[in-house]
Amino acid sequence: MALQAGLPMVEKEFVRLIAGKGIVGDRYAIGLGAYSKSKPQKIRDLSLITREGIEAANRELGEKGSKHYLDNETRRNIVIEDMAPEALNNLVGQEFYLGTVKLKATELCIPCERPAKLASKTKFLTAFENKGGIRVQVLQDGDIRVGDLLSTTLLTEFD
Repeated sequence: MALQAGLPMVEKEFVRLIAGKGIVGDRYAIGLGAYSKSKPQKIRDLSLITREGIEAANRELGEKGSKHYLDNETRRNIVIEDMAPEALNNLVGQEFYLGTVKLKATELCIPCERPAKLASKTKFLTAFENKGGIRVQVLQDGDIRVGDLLSTTLLTEFD
């Protein structure tokens, strides 16, 4: 993963998560992110956004004649499939699992101008309002892969 700000996001099939840090190799996980030193300190281990939120924002942008955003241009770490943006937003304050890794949603990821500037596009703030995703704290180390399910409970069978 890139250690320089503003480089394109890189799609991965698999990542390792470290509790209280984020994705191994990510700039924020090692304290080099643009907002790593901001006060008050926010938890920025991960950011999640829904595919449906991206598609809804792009429909709105298309209706206004504006360019669409690709997944990586939203500057979020993980895109969740088959979930409404409101359902993801409602996880704020709750613990949940992505695959087998326990996470906690800490706050809404309010749209900002940075993705628009980096993608040389406009209207990110208005199109992604209430669809910008959530910030998440990683509560335990573990691996996640494309296709892992998001759940609010984890059921395990014991012998």
